[in-house]
Amino acid sequence: MPQAKPDHGSARAPRRARLMSKDQAEAFVRALANTNPAPETELFYSDHFSLLVAVVLSAQTTDAAVNKCTPGLFEAAPTPAAMAALGAEGIAPFIRRIGLWQAKARNVAALAAQLVELHGGQVPADRAALEALPGVGRKTANVVLNVAFGQNTMAVDTHIFRLGNRTGLAPGKTTRAVEEGLMKRCPPELLRDAHHWLILHGRYICKARAPECWRCPARASCNYRDKVLAPPT
Repeated sequence: MPQAKPDHGSARAPRRARLMSKDQAEAFVRALANTNPAPETELFYSDHFSLLVAVVLSAQTTDAAVNKCTPGLFEAAPTPAAMAALGAEGIAPFIRRIGLWQAKARNVAALAAQLVELHGGQVPADRAALEALPGVGRKTANVVLNVAFGQNTMAVDTHIFRLGNRTGLAPGKTTRAVEEGLMKRCPPELLRDAHHWLILHGRYICKARAPECWRCPARASCNYRDKVLAPPT
């Protein structure tokens, strides 16, 4: 799951569209919901721990790339204790094909050790405790809280940051601003799943360089001024 720009950075934010009205925003999210009633993360995981590790590994790389390396890693180290015992040197060979693999190997080993030492080998359902783990920032914590613990959080990656600005759903110069805007503007009963709908929409339809607006089920509510209404010929 590619990371968005840091919260403190405002440079090179996507072109911001006019803010959607409340009715537009609700119609936009409901249109996405109607096309995918039961959205799920595309990362492979089997429990809270494997989810946490997969999300940490997904920073600045694709879910598909992470999914190629985690089956072997999780077979070798299925628990925090086993992962901590494996250590950074043992983790590294499994993840060499993904970006920042050296730092990620160190972080995964360290967070596994902290889970054992501080949390009895369990992934905490608390934001502060999650963000205190090595390699875990606000976006990663939001994904884990949402997927593992059913909390209404919004993890803003590059796809959602772009989409929030381009469409006018929640324009903002920072990831935190976009996150807060989406939390306010998504219908409360759809908020938990909205995280998945928006990521998938940004990944497969509202793409960075070539948005496929002709396939967008929510384009009637979108304030993007340069809609592409037909595929290239």
